[in-house]
Formats: sequence, structure tokens, C-alpha cells
Amino acid sequence: MSRSPQMPQAFVSTDRIRSLFTEAMSQMYRTEVPQYGTLIELVADVNAGCLEKDPALRERLARAGELERIDVERHGAIRLGTAEELFTIRRLFAVMGMQAVGYYDLSVAGVPVHSTCFRPIDEAALNANPFRVFTSLLRLELIEDEGLRGEAEAILAKRRIYTPRAIALIERHEQNGGLTEAEATEFVAEALETFRWHGEATVSAETYKRLHDAHRLIADVVSFKGPHINHLTPRTLDIDAVQARMPERGITPKTVIEGPPRRHCDILLRQTSFKALEETIAFSGAEGAAMGTHTARFGEIEQRGVALTAKGRALYDQLLASVRGEVQVGAGGAKAGAYDQELAERFKALPDSWDELRRQDLAFFRYSATPAGIAAMAHSKLPHDPQTLIDKGYLAFSPIVYEDFLPVSAAGIFQSNLGTDEQQNYGTRSNRDAFEAALGAAVQDELALYAERQAASLDAAMEALGLAGLPLKTVA
Repeated sequence: MSRSPQMPQAFVSTDRIRSLFTEAMSQMYRTEVPQYGTLIELVADVNAGCLEKDPALRERLARAGELERIDVERHGAIRLGTAEELFTIRRLFAVMGMQAVGYYDLSVAGVPVHSTCFRPIDEAALNANPFRVFTSLLRLELIEDEGLRGEAEAILAKRRIYTPRAIALIERHEQNGGLTEAEATEFVAEALETFRWHGEATVSAETYKRLHDAHRLIADVVSFKGPHINHLTPRTLDIDAVQARMPERGITPKTVIEGPPRRHCDILLRQTSFKALEETIAFSGAEGAAMGTHTARFGEIEQRGVALTAKGRALYDQLLASVRGEVQVGAGGAKAGAYDQELAERFKALPDSWDELRRQDLAFFRYSATPAGIAAMAHSKLPHDPQTLIDKGYLAFSPIVYEDFLPVSAAGIFQSNLGTDEQQNYGTRSNRDAFEAALGAAVQDELALYAERQAASLDAAMEALGLAGLPLKTVA
């Protein structure tokens, strides 16, 4: 009796693997940093209150498919030390359906790294789970002391931050085109080891001090077995409420919220955080382990708004730079109120209306045919002009969420949680070519991705209204 051929096991989606990893990461970080759990509870309370008192917000989020993603939304951050580590992390994140989007040079703000954001890129994947990891690569060439630079290179060259089984499962995904449920579960467990905190340093206390004196972030990257996740960030619908209520939960927030001011129509990204933990570590040495402390990991919260076009982003950068150039917020926070007030005043130059942001081509929007528009098709000839369709209520628009990061804000968070407001100036500047060579791929242009989503949504909406194929694509 012949046997029937065994059916191949089905692969699980990259969305599924990403969700499994996000949940595992969140559970691990909650154990490692107990205040993270407190923060999650606070954010959940604030978000529930926002949705209860603002039905229009709830409806808009639901209509855009974003409501379900709010509670699971997280972004993390890691700092890598070598080109090989960055090359492999790209392959690891690809298993989860995440790609490198954007290039961020933080050296201009005194932080010796350049970075990208690994995240899903299509709308369905983002709504399923928009997990992002802000991934930085240490720029060893910015260490001025040649001897210390060589020592750091030698230390990093010896470490292996990925388990052999994780590498094997990455290769299996690449060769087979996916992972089974069992393989995905195993992959998540193995990949998690790369992000786990290790309380044992790989360097002596003396070496750690010299790295620390060069820059605290250099010590954080070079001195440990791996690139421990240094924060995991939930998304709130009202960051000002979270900031105000953090002390009630025993959490001390940073002095100011990074990014734009509070607005009716949220733009880009606002971030705040609580102070990094001072954690006990054991240094290596010829005479045995010596105990000390290290400060790196912290809690962060974010509020996301609409993605801005190149025109809108240029205006944002100009307004932010004008405030930061005139109002400095010291470590003691004495001028935090003055900074917030000046920020709000300057940003009056950027429209605080969804319609004006759209009409002036300052932000990206998703378009959809309305029930009224669909109904009108049956008994009348619809106008071909998208603006007229909007005016008649046949075409609706909603903001496209900004899924990426702001280099000035990221640097501000880094500096705050490294325990210094020092602005070290590095002679070397942006080196995107070197970053992409290490990555093994070009980073994607975030503005192009938003523009594609906007155009695709307009095409689909016009098709739904029986107006497909029109040359007119402007909606202002």
C-alpha cells in the first residue's frame, strides 16, 4: 500500500511572527524594568479616557483601522557596534516583515551613532502590528583617542550577539520563504536573547571608565555581551496627561516633551521618558569581578500624529530650530515652561487644521469614498475634481500616521537618559553610504512611502466612485 506524500507545513505570516516577538519582548522588559509595567498601565488608563471623552477621535481611528493597534503598539531601540551586527539584524527583522526605513545622523547632536528604523511598510501590516525598532550603529571613527578606538574595535570583534540557532532559523526563512508555527515560536525565543539585559560587563572597570569618559553611549555599546533593548515605548493618545500623571505613579519624567507642541491636529511625533535605571553590573578583570553601576535603560512614551510632506517637514524643522536656538532647557528644568510657551507660539505658523494641512500640501492623508458618494453614483454624474468631491461629502480624508522618528527628538531623549545635556561636536558628519554598506541594503525613503500610500488611497477612492483613470491627482 503506497503512502500519500506528506503535505508541507504551512508558513505563518510575518505579521504573526512580529506580534509574537512584540509580546515576548514586552513581557521580558516588564520583568527587567518593573516601571515599564507601571507605565503601560498609566498609558492604558489615559488612552481609555481619551477615547471615552472624544467619540470623534474613536470614530476616526476606527475608520482608519488604527483603533485595534493602539494597545499593542510599541517601539524599541537598540545600539549595535559593528557592520556585521547591523547586516545580520536586517536579516533578523526581515523574518518579522520589517524593513529599514530612513537614515538618521545623530552625530550632529553630539551622539556618535547613525541609525535607521526597522518597521513594516504596508498599511495592512502596520495596522496588524506597527512594531518598530530604532537601530543605531556606533561610529567608532568618532572616537578621537586612536588607542581607545582600536581597543573598542577589538572588543566588539570578539562578541557574538546572535545565537547559532537564531542564525540557522534566519537562514531557513531565507531559503524556504517562511517559518512554520513551531519554527516561529523557536525563532522568537532565540532572537529575544540578542535583546536581553546582561549584568556582566565584558570589560574591566578601568576600560569601562575610559570608554565612558569618551562618551557614555560608547561605554553602553562596547562593554556588554549584546545590545540590550534600552527602551520599549507604548503609544499614548495624550502625552501631556501621561507626563502630568507620571509622578503620581512614582515615575519622574524628563523636563520637556520632545517634538512639536500640543496641538488640536497632532503632527509627527512627541516623546517623553523617565530617567534611566542605575543598574548593578560586574566588571571583568584579572583579579576577579568588580562591582559597579551602569545607566542606560529607561522608559519612554510617544504620541504620534500625521506624517508631514517635504514642504511641511521643512517648515517644522525651521520652527523647531528657531526655538531651540533661543531657549535652552537646562538639566534643572528651570526654563521648561518658557520653552513650552515659546514652542507653542512659534508653531502657530503651522496650520492646526486637517483641511488646511491638506490644502497647503503640508501633510499626507488617506482618501476614501463615502457612503454618500457611492449612493450618488447611481443617479448622477459625479464631478471629476477631488476637491469638489470633498466639498460635496463624496470623498473623505484622514491623516496618515507618522511611523518614523525625528533625529533631534531622538538625540534629546538619548542625552537626557545618558545623564548629560552635553552637546559634543564631532568633526565628521553624515555618512549614509557607509551605513548602507554595513546594512547591505539601501534604506527606504519614508516620504516616498507616505506619498505612495496617499496616491494609492486616492486611486482606490476614485475607482470606488466610478472615476478611475482620471489624470487629475491633486487634491488641494
